[in-house]
Amino acid sequence: MKKGKVLKSTGKWYIIELENGDIVNAGIRGKIRLKGFKTTNPVAAGDEVMITENEDGTGVIAEILPRHNYIVRKSINLSKQSHILAANVDRAYLLVTLVAPETHLAFIDRFLVAAEAYRIPVTLLFNKIDVYMGDEILVVDEIMAIYEEIGYPCEKISALNKTNIEFLRNDIKDKQVMIAGHSGTGKSTLINALDSNLDIKTAEISIHHMQGQHTTTFAEMHKLQTGGYIIDTPGIRAFGVIDLDKKVMSHYFPEMRALLNQCKYHNCQHLNEPECVIKDAVEKGEIEASRYSTYVDLMTEDQNQNYR
Repeated sequence: MKKGKVLKSTGKWYIIELENGDIVNAGIRGKIRLKGFKTTNPVAAGDEVMITENEDGTGVIAEILPRHNYIVRKSINLSKQSHILAANVDRAYLLVTLVAPETHLAFIDRFLVAAEAYRIPVTLLFNKIDVYMGDEILVVDEIMAIYEEIGYPCEKISALNKTNIEFLRNDIKDKQVMIAGHSGTGKSTLINALDSNLDIKTAEISIHHMQGQHTTTFAEMHKLQTGGYIIDTPGIRAFGVIDLDKKVMSHYFPEMRALLNQCKYHNCQHLNEPECVIKDAVEKGEIEASRYSTYVDLMTEDQNQNYR
């Protein structure tokens, strides 16, 4: 058996890079199921696998090696199943745009909660900085301040003009990272800008909806000339969280985590309980109201229902 990394899943076939650099197309043996984990894709980009090779040069995935983490969201069509976006992620980069398309704060928060739950550090990249006017730049600064305050690195970039992306080459070197965001936020443009060897198809913006058209159906991992791998994920319209225990939901909000032992009741859910330090902090402006609003939504929504 040989060890390899999953570069791409296309449904039935997986593109695997072996340790010697060879690329093999592999199927899957029987039904690989993860214990207690209902997922639409048991093997994901970034997974390490063991394969056996067939005489015709194709392979068969016999085993998924243990993951050190993964990031998952609710499957769009099957409400009780999850969809693994990427596995074995050293850092995630979330592309944020104010317009065409607009990235809402609740979407950012939900992505961050999912990443916190699986201990994946996140950097927020505010893209298309070249097209914003004065007022829009101020809004970007205000949003960046919210997230920098609670410990998330934020950067203004222009993938199209290759502005302020050099730090990313250094960040990614010898790591395995993922890029996420709505369709049309510039994920493919950014990856192309980071490596001149790559020519990933970029999305056209739909004028009708001011959103990107989907160009990536499956996540795909690209090897960079400078070392490291970058996982390009499909454009995400909505981020439904799944399989997160509501009793510890506040642990996935760093600004809440810092105050957790100070509420009057040790099992305080920070919703309607008296003498709640979290609610007090929201009222004083020490915790951002938009963040608390996302927390309340996550605590009160049914994770078995579709989230759009």
